[in-house]
Amino acid sequence: MSKLVIVESPAKAKTIKKYLGSGYEVVASNGHVRDLPKSKIGIDVDHGFKPQYVNIDSKGDLIKKLKQKASESESVYLATDPDREGEAISWHLAQMLALNVDSENRVTFNEITKTGVTEGMAAPRKIDIDLVDAQQARRVLDRLVGYKLSPFLWKKVRRGLSAGRVQSVAVKIIVDREREIRAFVPEEYWTIDAKLCKKGDTKAFDSKFYGTATEKIDIHNEKEANEIFDAVKDAEFTVASIKKGVRTRKPAPPFITSTMQQEASRKLGFTAQRTMRAAQTLYEGVDVNELGTTGLITYMRTDSFRISEEARSAAEDYILSAYGEKYLPKKRTYYKSKSSAQDAHEAIRPTIPSLTPDKVKGVLTADQHKLYKLIWERFIASLMSPCLQDTVNVDIYAGKYLFKSSGYLVKFDGFTVLYEEGKDEEESDQKSLPKLIENELLKLKKITPNQHFTQPPMRYTEATLIKELEEKKIGRPSTYAPIISTVLQREYVIREKGKKTIMPTQLGEIITELMEDNFSNIIDMQFTAKMEDELDRIEAGDVEWVSVLENFYGRFSTTLSKAEKKLDGTKIKVPDVESDVVCDKCGKKMVVKSGRFGKFLACPGYPQCKNTKPIVTEMPGSCPKCGAKILQLKSKSGHKFFGCETGKSCGFMTWDEPTAENCPNCGKTLFKKSGKLYCAIENCGFEKEKQRRGRKAKSEENNEG
Repeated sequence: MSKLVIVESPAKAKTIKKYLGSGYEVVASNGHVRDLPKSKIGIDVDHGFKPQYVNIDSKGDLIKKLKQKASESESVYLATDPDREGEAISWHLAQMLALNVDSENRVTFNEITKTGVTEGMAAPRKIDIDLVDAQQARRVLDRLVGYKLSPFLWKKVRRGLSAGRVQSVAVKIIVDREREIRAFVPEEYWTIDAKLCKKGDTKAFDSKFYGTATEKIDIHNEKEANEIFDAVKDAEFTVASIKKGVRTRKPAPPFITSTMQQEASRKLGFTAQRTMRAAQTLYEGVDVNELGTTGLITYMRTDSFRISEEARSAAEDYILSAYGEKYLPKKRTYYKSKSSAQDAHEAIRPTIPSLTPDKVKGVLTADQHKLYKLIWERFIASLMSPCLQDTVNVDIYAGKYLFKSSGYLVKFDGFTVLYEEGKDEEESDQKSLPKLIENELLKLKKITPNQHFTQPPMRYTEATLIKELEEKKIGRPSTYAPIISTVLQREYVIREKGKKTIMPTQLGEIITELMEDNFSNIIDMQFTAKMEDELDRIEAGDVEWVSVLENFYGRFSTTLSKAEKKLDGTKIKVPDVESDVVCDKCGKKMVVKSGRFGKFLACPGYPQCKNTKPIVTEMPGSCPKCGAKILQLKSKSGHKFFGCETGKSCGFMTWDEPTAENCPNCGKTLFKKSGKLYCAIENCGFEKEKQRRGRKAKSEENNEG
């Protein structure tokens, strides 16, 4: 009889099977096998908040297969992901397969490599019930909020809406920023900017007006600016003092989940979900030439900066061989994790530090390679020597007024030879200064008074929103991607066209106002952060999960009852979004409506004018019959298809998606079907295999009610 190992994903099963050999059978559960029912709340609030778990309908055949294999095996090991969610899946598997939860049958892998799998299998343990209880508490909390608040929103606003314990706070953060922007009143200020150079030199450097020797002077208007400008435009500019120093820039620590998502957003333009999909496949295993299938990064859901000594030594060996001894600090660098961090996992790092991005470029998809390169460079750079900069700050007098110049030269590039952290906002561009001496007279090439206005705070991007959620302790690193995805799908927020920034919709603002007026504690950031602390305390075994739920639900149910009475008979209307499309029957601008099969355009003059139109999306390529545009359309049953914009006059339509690629034979648009690209022209017949984009990563479950 063989030993059975159950993991979450088929990709991981394949990788682990390679390391375990013939004595083991490795199968995948494909995520959760049991969950709360979809048709009802599924929680007995009167009897200890007992969850009423059911087998997931679509997993019937898989559950039958798992039960059969478990009964035929010598022993069963539960090797799901090493976090709360993974622990809960193992517990559900144990319940379903009638395994003894007190047996040491739970194994975890921080990395899917031969070393990681061997070490994990050598140290089986009991299922951590505290970890399971923390996941159950989160699941039940989110179900209670979602299933109680959503019907309330349906009655008061419209059907199909949802609220969540964490997602509603995320929307409020975005709405609050929009309110700040609207309330912002610009204030005028002026600067006086000079371009100076050494006498006999043509290369100028910048110098900015500061004030006098005793005080900084802020310039508020043009009159003040001109008074100072008139006083200095003909003055002698003299170097008063020069201060030199050395600035040390230390590398950023290796990635944790939140910083990986932020940096991938800044540098790669990835959404949080796209980042996590790529990271999941890198963790689970990729076929790497002579190594075979192996995990390329450590577990990607972590908030710890800890690094194993083995990985540290391997990285140091690489730095020595690739860059030399001076790029390795004399004293090892250790990064301290936050006090709230769960230190079960290492930071996100490459499993084989010597496996450079160039060595794996040919076997990874574009997304996998970009993210692996980011993770690898960040990790290697985090252990390299600091960057040293020679800085110079110069005070320059023009009469009684003081100007300041600053600059730097890189003395030693250190870690920046490989990697520099991205920034959310532009930093001042300091440049090197010429060699100056005190009392030296400088030549004024140009001086200009410049008007400015203070700017409102910037809208959030995914990167800055994740940073804000992390700082405010809203949610956990593993929930940031599904939170952002959910609020975008619900259309509470949207991405600004052509930008990375996120802004609230009218619907998002109305829902937030409703929540603020009636459920202030649910969207209170301190309250939400406190709940995260409570979940951490459950995981640590310091508090019972049922008592946490009792404290929450008592107040929540009272608040809900008050809100229902207060708004009895009230219906809140969400204003229609006006489009640029003009009604061809009455001339009014059509508005966006939601119907059974999605969004459509309708005339606001209803019922006098009942004109409607579908919302169409223009696709790449052109119609192979007449050369007109191809539009994405929906059938009456809601299925997506593609057709010529001229409609019946041409008649071309297809279920297959057009691409931006043209046929090399006839030049017409190629279409996608069953993993192939083909030409739709009958007499052409060209087709080719579509480039594979890698395995589909397991979807992240959204527990947001």
